[in-house]
Amino acid sequence: MSLSLVFLRLGATAFGGLAIIEYFHRVAVKQKRWLDEDSFNYGVAVSQAIPGPPTAKVAAYIGLRTRGVIGAALVLTAYILPTFLLMLILSVLYEWESGSRVTAAVFSGLQVVIAAIIVDTIFSFGKSLTRTAREIAIAIVAAVLFALKLHPIAVIIIAAGLGILIYDREPFKNLKPSEQKTGYPFWTAILTVLLPALSFALLFFLDRKLFTLSAVMFRIGLFSFGGGFGAIPLMLHEVIQVHSWMDAKTLMNGIALGQITPGPISITATFIGYIVDKMPGAFLATISIFYPTLMLMVVAVPYFDKLTGSKHFNKAVGGVLCSFVGLFLWVAVSFGLNIKWDLGHILLGVAAFLAMRLKIEVIWVVLAGVVISVLIF
Repeated sequence: MSLSLVFLRLGATAFGGLAIIEYFHRVAVKQKRWLDEDSFNYGVAVSQAIPGPPTAKVAAYIGLRTRGVIGAALVLTAYILPTFLLMLILSVLYEWESGSRVTAAVFSGLQVVIAAIIVDTIFSFGKSLTRTAREIAIAIVAAVLFALKLHPIAVIIIAAGLGILIYDREPFKNLKPSEQKTGYPFWTAILTVLLPALSFALLFFLDRKLFTLSAVMFRIGLFSFGGGFGAIPLMLHEVIQVHSWMDAKTLMNGIALGQITPGPISITATFIGYIVDKMPGAFLATISIFYPTLMLMVVAVPYFDKLTGSKHFNKAVGGVLCSFVGLFLWVAVSFGLNIKWDLGHILLGVAAFLAMRLKIEVIWVVLAGVVISVLIF
């Protein structure tokens, strides 16, 4: 089975969040022998240090090591395509049925579930990323700056600076380099950077609305550190506060729909794009938010050994990751303020949070939330 077909199948069945990376390992290393053990582990480490959804980054890395830049593009496209199509269908159905009583009840409950998932993310991130007083301080500063409506990208840059100054760990210092050679010339990496620049220039003159949407999604993809959930604080700022494309409840509904799909949470971009400009918006928003994953992977891999050898790089990335604990905290507060917290919603939120703490897969938590919402609300 070809590389693309393997990842098309994986993309259609990739429920389980980060657990799917272990399945990637089984296929790429043990079954197909596309990569050796060290090379695969190296790719996972690279994916932790650059922005974007982890599973999409690892998929792109496997394609890059196996078939070069074209392989990375094909694998990433195949992996995202099933999720994109499903999310597009759900977005259309949402628009058609958003006014019905059952739909309103379902999303009333799902908003609580999404808030619980974000709170669980705070606990998970906080446990691993904010172990010392200095790291907690960076997270608190980020939360305060975000609450003061400073642009999230500015918060990320400040956190990187604080990381260099006070972060006291080097998360990638002992990374073992991969001996498997990267099979693509330097000029192809340059092209991956020039392509979006030229595309945005063309889109600027053809359709200003789609240009703005695409530029926003590209920016979110470029700065969403901390895994797929790292896109949420940036979406909250850009989609709601800056451009007013929708309110917080609608964005939460889009995130909830994304959790029903097998792909990363960044697929919420498809929903946002559809709400803003129907099919063209959904298509361009999806490409724009995932393209940075391909671009950064292609640009970073050949030089990652040198980057991880830099003390300042290690500390800056550590500071940025700490900042996302604070950003998630403020997102949880913002979304929580938009929920009607009666007894039923409180009990559902507590149950969803406990289910996440017990490591029940998100898809089952969300589907249970749908059933409970229909029965109770």
